[in-house]
Amino acid sequence: MSGFTFEFTANQLRQILTGNQYYNEWYEALCKILPDYEINTPKRVAAFVAQCAHESANFRILKENLNYQASSLTRVWPSLFPPDIAQQYASAPNKQEMIANRAYGNRMGNGPESSGDGWRFCGRGLIQLTGRNNYEAFADSIETPVEQIPEYLMTYEGAVQSACWFWETNGLNRWADAGDILTLTKRINGGTLGLADREKHYSHALHLFDSNASHDTYEAPLETVRMGSSGPTVQKVQQALGLTADGSFGPGTHQALVNWQAANGLVADGIAGPSTLEKLLKG
Repeated sequence: MSGFTFEFTANQLRQILTGNQYYNEWYEALCKILPDYEINTPKRVAAFVAQCAHESANFRILKENLNYQASSLTRVWPSLFPPDIAQQYASAPNKQEMIANRAYGNRMGNGPESSGDGWRFCGRGLIQLTGRNNYEAFADSIETPVEQIPEYLMTYEGAVQSACWFWETNGLNRWADAGDILTLTKRINGGTLGLADREKHYSHALHLFDSNASHDTYEAPLETVRMGSSGPTVQKVQQALGLTADGSFGPGTHQALVNWQAANGLVADGIAGPSTLEKLLKG
C-alpha cells in the first residue's frame, strides 16, 4: 500500500484484530492517515496497532465506559463520590453522563459539573482523548471546530487520526523505532497495565509485516504461568513435566515444577517464567 515502507494488507490487519468484522474499514482509515504522521515502517505500524488494539479491545470500543457501581466510584474517586453521593449517581437513569460531569468537572480544561463538559469531552477514540484541552488541541491540529470533534472521534478516520495525533504529540515513533514496548506503554497508559497483551499484539503484527516470515507458523509468545493460572501454556508445561494436561495450574503442577527446576539448576519457585519455559519446552 502506498505510503508505507512495507506491504501492509487488509488480511494482515484481520489476523491482528481477532474477531473484528470491520477490519476492512479500519484498514482503509489506517492506510489513509498513518503515513501522514510518518507511522509507516513495520515497527511503527506494529507498535501503533498493538497499542491501539489493547486500548480499544481490538478496535471495538471507542468510548469510555463510565458504567460504575457505587462501590467502584468511591474507590476510584473517594473525594468526589463518598458512599451516599456514589449511590445517588450510580442509580441515576443517565448515570454515565452524570458520573462524567462530576468526575471530570473543573479538570483538563472542562467547566464545572453543571457545564456538561465532563460528558461532552469524555474519553473517545482508539487511544481515548479526554478533556476539553485535548479535544481543542486535536481540533486545532486538523483545523476543525471543536464542537465537531466528539462525533468525529467515533468514526473510523477520527478514531485513527486522534490516536495518530496523540502518538505524534508525544514523540512515540522514537520508542517504536527502538521496539521499546515497555516505554510506549508507560507513555500511553501511565503505567504498565496490559503490557503482556500489548507485547503479544506487537510480536504478532511485526511477524506478519515481515515479508520473509512464514505466516503459517507464527506462535504468540508464551506467558508466565504459576499457581492459579490456566490455559494452553499451562497445558504445555504439564505435558513437558509428564503430568495430565488439564490446563489448570494446581498444587500438583506447582510441586512437579519446583522439583524439575531444582533438578535443572533453576530457581525453584514454581513459577514458569521465560527462563523456565525456554529450558523446559525448548531445551
